[in-house]
Amino acid sequence: MRILIVDDERPARERLRRMLTLEAGIEAIAEAADGIEALRMLPGFRPDALLLDVEMPELSGINLAASLPLPSPLVVFVTAYDEYALRAFDANAVDYLLKPFDQARLRRALERLRGRHALQGLGAARPPTSSGLPARQLLVTERGATRVVQVADIEWLETADNYVVLHTARGAPLLRQTLSALLEQLGSGFVRCHRRAAVRPDAVERIVPLDKGDCELVLRSGAQVACSRQYRGALMAALQAA
Repeated sequence: MRILIVDDERPARERLRRMLTLEAGIEAIAEAADGIEALRMLPGFRPDALLLDVEMPELSGINLAASLPLPSPLVVFVTAYDEYALRAFDANAVDYLLKPFDQARLRRALERLRGRHALQGLGAARPPTSSGLPARQLLVTERGATRVVQVADIEWLETADNYVVLHTARGAPLLRQTLSALLEQLGSGFVRCHRRAAVRPDAVERIVPLDKGDCELVLRSGAQVACSRQYRGALMAALQAA
């Protein structure tokens, strides 16, 4: 397995790395000093699992787990605070290591990781996000800073070259991702209405018919979004079910 240690305390990372080197089956180990750095490392390192601290600056371990892109690695939380255990398992964590822990306890966590990893290798479907639920927030990098966008604040999505525009009441940040991949991550909360757009069904206020089966969606904010006949049926079904 490839494991990424995410902890803002260097001594904690170094201790965990030393313990991991004593275990069999660890192909590679990398370290990140915070959640933002971990997200940047994911595409290149491609970890099978994160050993993830809970309390970190800027982005907590719980929020990082909820923001992992597909395909999301497995998560074991590592923390000195037992009050986060319930939230950790709500996030579908494989295990919860309470500091200080010994080699035997770490070995049990690794065994659980291997078991879950083996199930994935046999074709078990990985959940849409590490929480097993649609993502609740997205992380967008803007001018070197990271902005947290709540999915509940997004009204509609629009492609822009290699990015997706997240249309919210407080702006329209750009997320570097394909629309198809993002919709998979968001689950059923958004419905595609056009090759280049998707909407939140409960944001639609009015449907204006156009020629050849196309239509225009007028959203509660006043935004107008194109809907092609190819996607109109699925959209109407989603509106009826909402």
